[in-house]
Amino acid sequence: MPRAVDGTRRHDRRKKILERAKGFRGSRSLLFKTAKETVARALQNSYDHRKQRRRHFRSLWIARISAECRNQGTTYSQFMNGLAKANIVLNRKALSNMAIEDKAAFTALVEKAKEALKA
Repeated sequence: MPRAVDGTRRHDRRKKILERAKGFRGSRSLLFKTAKETVARALQNSYDHRKQRRRHFRSLWIARISAECRNQGTTYSQFMNGLAKANIVLNRKALSNMAIEDKAAFTALVEKAKEALKA
């Protein structure tokens, strides 16, 4: 009589990988070996992209601030330099929201930044 060595652990391990591979195309969701490689890569990409999300949002905020600065007749770098010289500390997310939702306040900030650059 053959000796059972691994019990259900092997089946459970494979089932867990194949469940994570659900929705992948072709053999990537059906064959254990390819599914295992694909799931490992997917988990790594998922980790990396969580980090990249922050970078992408920062780029988006900067693009929005820059677009509104150009409407006000200045550049993003001059605006940020002016804010620093005027000792106004606001993060880019807040500035971006202000540029979209409260243009009057953003215009006031641009004027303060321009004054600080002249002084």
